[in-house]
Amino acid sequence: GRGSFSDTESAIVVGIFLGIIFLIVAFVLIRLAFVLIRLAHKKAHLWDGVPSHAAYCNLPSETDKLQPQKQQQQQPPAAEKQPSMLKSFVAGGVGGSSLVFVGHPFDTIKVRIQTMKVEPGKAPPYAGMMDCARKTIAQGGIRGLYSGMSAPLIGVTPMYALCFLGYSVGKKIFCDETTFRDVSNWNLVQIGMAGAFSAVFTTPILAPGERIKCLLQVKKGEFNGPKDVVKHLYKTGGLASVNRGFMATFLRDSLASFFYFGIYEKLKKAFTPEGGKCSMAGSLVAGGLAGIGNWLIVLPIDTLKTRFQVAPDGTYKHGIRSVFADMLRREGLLTLYRGFVPVMVRAFPANAACFGGYEATIRLFDYLGID
Repeated sequence: GRGSFSDTESAIVVGIFLGIIFLIVAFVLIRLAFVLIRLAHKKAHLWDGVPSHAAYCNLPSETDKLQPQKQQQQQPPAAEKQPSMLKSFVAGGVGGSSLVFVGHPFDTIKVRIQTMKVEPGKAPPYAGMMDCARKTIAQGGIRGLYSGMSAPLIGVTPMYALCFLGYSVGKKIFCDETTFRDVSNWNLVQIGMAGAFSAVFTTPILAPGERIKCLLQVKKGEFNGPKDVVKHLYKTGGLASVNRGFMATFLRDSLASFFYFGIYEKLKKAFTPEGGKCSMAGSLVAGGLAGIGNWLIVLPIDTLKTRFQVAPDGTYKHGIRSVFADMLRREGLLTLYRGFVPVMVRAFPANAACFGGYEATIRLFDYLGID
């Protein structure tokens, strides 16, 4: 039909899509290899010679003493001190809880629009975001918009704690003391790589959590809460069924976090006055725009993941690759951006709340003198 693809065309598009994914993964692995080589090189130089007494005591050498005072004053300003891993972990959990409370109603609408079945010649179940919201409220009241929230709240709070912890660990691997002094060019790529590393920490929690959440949102009335979903999935397909969509979730989140943290740090630096700190308003705006940026990139992957996670067992034998080919053949390429409006509407307030909660917690720790 109009806007659909033949089997051959679908295969070509799938090949191109997988090729792009392969290049992204290859770049990440190559970058990680270079970082490990650089760290090994630095370690080797520690044994090149014995430091002098001045070096041990951090005293200025004779050469340093001869340097003009003006040159010493021209040293670039020190970068803002990065939070410790413990502070990042706790503050990330607060940010995750804030994100869920603000963003879950929009997520419910997004999932329902993404997973609705469109029959040829018939009007779709939902004409758009507002129509979906109106029908959801009519069926279950305001609580209908918060359907399935317990699962992401239980999962997202520790997941975002782990996300920001993973980002903190990633900064130690990919970044150095100069990275946050000038957030541009290669430094921005280093920050993105640190963000992508956070997916290693979050996917084991997020993949099953989103599987449960999506089933509760789409198949309303079939299950009596998250525990019932887990029992059903484990009984019918074991742990493999509970974790369906694991690799798709990892792919989505590593790519999303690359842009998420990169955009946030870039904008936060832009909103920071010379010699000062970024205001809470600046952090909120930077967080909201970072959320929009990362969803613009990964929404197609999220659509494929969601469709795969809620499909009956055996529907897609080759994971999101089969989902991709089926959606292109039946509904066209633009269907990958189904749910675009609710995602974009949700992205700014939810992620502004996330980074607002994170930064507020960090500032509270600083105020209390907790390192």
